[in-house]
Amino acid sequence: MKKILLVVSIGLALSGCAGTKGTVDKDAQITQDWTVEKLYAEAHDELNSHNYTRAVKLYEILESRFPNGRYAQQSQLDTAYAYYKDDEPEKALAAVDRFLRQHPQHPNMDYALYLRGLILFNEDQSFLNKLASQDWSDRDPKANREAYQAFAQVVQQFPDSRYAADATERMAKLVDALGGNEIAVARYYMKRGAYLAAAKRAQKIVSQYQNTRFVEESLAMMELAYRKLDKPQLADDTRRILAQNFPQSPYLQKQWQPADMPWWRYWK
Repeated sequence: MKKILLVVSIGLALSGCAGTKGTVDKDAQITQDWTVEKLYAEAHDELNSHNYTRAVKLYEILESRFPNGRYAQQSQLDTAYAYYKDDEPEKALAAVDRFLRQHPQHPNMDYALYLRGLILFNEDQSFLNKLASQDWSDRDPKANREAYQAFAQVVQQFPDSRYAADATERMAKLVDALGGNEIAVARYYMKRGAYLAAAKRAQKIVSQYQNTRFVEESLAMMELAYRKLDKPQLADDTRRILAQNFPQSPYLQKQWQPADMPWWRYWK
C-alpha cells in the first residue's frame, strides 16, 4: 500500500510541475507574435489591475525577447514595483538594485531611488503601526538608515523631482525612528544598570538626533546615569543644559528617581 501511495504522490507532483510549465509555455505561445509595444502595454495593464504575478511574467518575456531599449529598461523598473506591491520586498529590492547598477544615467533614476527607499521603508509591514505606538525596540535600524540614504539621494541629486517632497517627509520619520531605536537601547542599559553605556547612547541622541522628541528624556537619563556613576560635575552640567532647553521639564521639578517618571515603565 505504501508503494502505491508513493507512486500516486510522485505522479501528482509531476502533474503539478507540468501544469506550471504549461502555464509558462502558454504565455510564451500567446505572446510570440507580439511587438515590444504590445507586450509592454499588456504587462502595464496587468500591473495597473493588480495582477502582479502575470505582470512580472510578461515583463520577463519582454526582457528576454527585446533585451535592449527603453521598454526593457522600464520593464526592470516596473518589475521592482510589481514585487513591492505584491509584498515581496527581497525580490523588489533585488530588481531595483539591478536597475540601478545597469542604468546609472537613466532619466527615471529619481524614481528608482525613491522606490528603493519605499521598499526599505516598508520592509517591516508593521512599521506604520510602530510609528503610532512608538515601539522601536525591534525595528531594524539598518533598514531605516538605508531607506534614509535612498531618500536623501533623491532630495540631494534631484531637488526638483516630483518625489522630493515625499522623500523629505519620510526622511523626517526615519530620523525619528533612528532616535527611537537609540532611546530603546539606552532604556535597556539603564534597566540593566549599565549606566556608562546608557549615558553614551543618550549622548548620541542629543548630538545626532537633536531634532527628535527623545532629547529631553536623553538629557534626564544622562543626568541620572552620571549620578549613579558618581560624576556629580557631569550630572550638574547636564542638568543645566536640560534646564536651558526644556525649562518646563518635569525632570527639573525635584531630585527625581526613575520610578517617579512615566517612562520608568520602559525600564521595568
